[in-house]
Amino acid sequence: MNAEFLAVLEYWEREKGIQKDVLLRAVEDALLSAAKKAVGPARELRCSIDPKSGDIKAFAKLVVSEKVVSKHDQISVFDARRINPEAQLGGEVEVEVTPANFGRIASQNAKQALMQHLRRAEKELIYAEFKDRSGDIVSGTVRRFDRSDVTVDLGRYEALLPNRERVPTEEYQIGERIRCYVKAVENTAHGPEIILSRADPQFVLKLFRLEVSEISDGTIEIKGIAREPGFRTKLAVWSRDEKVDPVGACVGLRGQRVKNIVRELNNEKVDVIKWDSNIKTFITNSLAPAKLKAFEVDEVNRRVKILVSVDQLSLAIGKRGQNARLTSKLTGWQVDIEPEHVVTMGFEEKVALAVKTVAAIPGITDAQADSLVHHGFLSLEDLLQAEPGDLAEIAEIGDQAPAVIDAIRSEAARRNAGGEQLSAV
Repeated sequence: MNAEFLAVLEYWEREKGIQKDVLLRAVEDALLSAAKKAVGPARELRCSIDPKSGDIKAFAKLVVSEKVVSKHDQISVFDARRINPEAQLGGEVEVEVTPANFGRIASQNAKQALMQHLRRAEKELIYAEFKDRSGDIVSGTVRRFDRSDVTVDLGRYEALLPNRERVPTEEYQIGERIRCYVKAVENTAHGPEIILSRADPQFVLKLFRLEVSEISDGTIEIKGIAREPGFRTKLAVWSRDEKVDPVGACVGLRGQRVKNIVRELNNEKVDVIKWDSNIKTFITNSLAPAKLKAFEVDEVNRRVKILVSVDQLSLAIGKRGQNARLTSKLTGWQVDIEPEHVVTMGFEEKVALAVKTVAAIPGITDAQADSLVHHGFLSLEDLLQAEPGDLAEIAEIGDQAPAVIDAIRSEAARRNAGGEQLSAV
């Protein structure tokens, strides 16, 4: 049993980093209560474990007396000097008082005390080591599942990847090695607990800091991040050095830097966007490559209404509204994207507009303009192609054709001189 007991101490010292002498002291304290029951009342009782042999012994300090009144507290001079030749009357002598059957009782108490102390010491070590490591990335092995929560073996300790911190598109296998973000170290009623995350946006930020040296040295600053884990992340970056392109530095040569991060995120899409203090420019960068038509900015409510052409609407909004939603998170502004309404005129409206345009030419009456339009002359450009004979055949024009031609040419000359467009519709 003693050899087994020592082997257990050495195992925990090696695996958990809890020193053997600390464990021995804890066990000795536990053995004291067992010794008091087995030995009975004894003065200054203590227990010790031989670190080499594992033998467990109990000792009591007795006062050297001429006459022994209480054997639990006193020892005769004769007996004392057999133990210590230099013992003096009134002095103290430590005497072994180990009972015959103490080994079995002590062993049971030792095991219980050892396990209790191990659990307590292990929790203290976990908290001491990880309390300052929140925000780090650690690597571990998937050990087991508790419903949807994942227990990850970090080597000497275990950590928890809760279901709420998992990426919904990821599935893990027992024995699989994964990297996680240390989100928190919580000191719960059951002891410290290391909470990991792969869904937190800070996980992506940390990956970029590890991958992009310009972020680590402060040349490039991350201004914001918006993430829908497993699907898409938008990252806004800005450079303190005008010579350094923040987006290019994060993407890397041939996109290698961002590819490494995307691989770690199991092919989650990552958009690296140039930050700008102008909200219109910032939103334009975030929604690229969609082409935006117009902005309506509400500074008070931090709301932006964007108009896009119908063919750009789905690109700007994104799949299930993801692009617009992430842009809102990234910028901190409510982004509303609407299609541009194109007014389509009916045939009669087009005819009326053409009549009005032709009638606006000095020298042409409303009746003449109406007749010209209904004969196919819809603009000044069309009228310039007409021959006097063509116009003379129109009943409302007749012999007024030369005057109408002169009016058309005069208007064309005036518009050419002013650089105006000849076409009316």
